[in-house]
Amino acid sequence: QVQLVESGGGLVQAGGSLRLSCAASGISFSRNAMDWYRQAPGKERELVASITSGGSATDEDSVKGRFTISRDNGKNTVYLQMNNLKPEDTAVYYCHVQIRVTSTSTVDYWGPGTQVTVSS
Repeated sequence: QVQLVESGGGLVQAGGSLRLSCAASGISFSRNAMDWYRQAPGKERELVASITSGGSATDEDSVKGRFTISRDNGKNTVYLQMNNLKPEDTAVYYCHVQIRVTSTSTVDYWGPGTQVTVSS
């Protein structure tokens, strides 16, 4: 049974920092790429950052230079360090993994999300 559990969200002033964590279980964590998505009220869910099984990270232009994704395979945990937060970063942040189940099909798993609110 795959489980993703996010933590670390909260209320912070603009310019502040938060570190999100996502603890994974039920998967071969070290073999899977992991992602962080976010969804603001009234908007579609969007990709924030990704990290491959080998540790190569990518992030979207809107957070480039401010957010850093990392992973600790020994703890089955992926992190999102968020610095210089802006009010437009306010959203529910979700951890995501896509598992290949056959050569032609995959399954997406999501955590329940953690709320990040940035006040101006």
